Amino acid sequence: MKTLKGPGIFLAQFIGPEAPFNSLDRIAEWAAGLGYAGVQMPTGDSTSFFDLERAADSQDYCDEIAERLAQHGLVITELSTHLQGQLVAVHPAYDEMFDGFAPAEVRGRPKARQEWAVRQLLAAAKASRRLGLTAHATFSGALAWPYLYPWPQRPAGLIEEVFAELGRRWRPILDAFDEAGVDVCYEIHPGEDLHDGATFERFLDEVGGHARANILYDPSHFVLQQLDYLDFIDRYHDRIRAFHVKDAEFRPNGRSGVYGGYQGWLDRPGRFRSPGDGQVDFRAIFSKLAQYDYPGWAVLEWECALKHPEDGAREGAPFIRDHIIRVTDRSFDDFAASGVDADQNRRLLGL
Repeated sequence: MKTLKGPGIFLAQFIGPEAPFNSLDRIAEWAAGLGYAGVQMPTGDSTSFFDLERAADSQDYCDEIAERLAQHGLVITELSTHLQGQLVAVHPAYDEMFDGFAPAEVRGRPKARQEWAVRQLLAAAKASRRLGLTAHATFSGALAWPYLYPWPQRPAGLIEEVFAELGRRWRPILDAFDEAGVDVCYEIHPGEDLHDGATFERFLDEVGGHARANILYDPSHFVLQQLDYLDFIDRYHDRIRAFHVKDAEFRPNGRSGVYGGYQGWLDRPGRFRSPGDGQVDFRAIFSKLAQYDYPGWAVLEWECALKHPEDGAREGAPFIRDHIIRVTDRSFDDFAASGVDADQNRRLLGL
């Protein structure tokens, strides 16, 4: 069995204009001081600390980033292309809203924006290999999300065409990651066409069960969907290659439920919380991941409707560390072993 690696922290929600969040070295010192051992690195955004295209082309640049983090006792857990992955597949209804995820020169030009996003993913494969990483965090994008609830009735073949197109778009990217020796870990997430087990299975069918098509497991998104997040691990553990430690709660009432009534996060029945403040059974999750030899990191993703992010980050490192199970190297009842050999086993069975 394997012991989970951690604690790690996803930097995307913390990068900002004020110290210590405004430079890589300062935020690294801050994260290490809180007890984190790894950082999940956002890419592609002008405010990020990582030049993805440069990293794809330059081993020296990757070595420099790794060394700067190592000076603080940190490593990169995964690179993240959540924003770019979203742009691999965008329904026209969301074009204007998602344009902000892309550089100015491709905004208002959906085809150019998609081509940019694909180039970013291909660069991420090369950069991940240069950094010695084995997993990559991203989104699938979504073409079918406006048609989630079947009213009016969805036309026959619509969803089949959606997943066929997703497969066509992602297959070359998955092949590039395969060449790099890196797993693509799709965060299973509402707003993405890959938002539960059924949709992930559809996608796998379209990419021929591609070995690099894997999962970033975040139980908070399952709580808000009322999906069994423990059974999900039992079903898909062989595809789980990344893990966000994020809590959530779901408290429906007579006014609103899963869909949230277009309310802000503070007033929704389902809302994200800092680890330990919600309803997720993390002890059971960490136990299952240990049982199934999950090979990766436990990474805090802070998103909470109530708590200050710096408090969430401060509490997150010990929370993860205290939940990681150092797996045993022997059976608890070894002391009672009788030393029975094969011949004795046959005698005991009367054979």
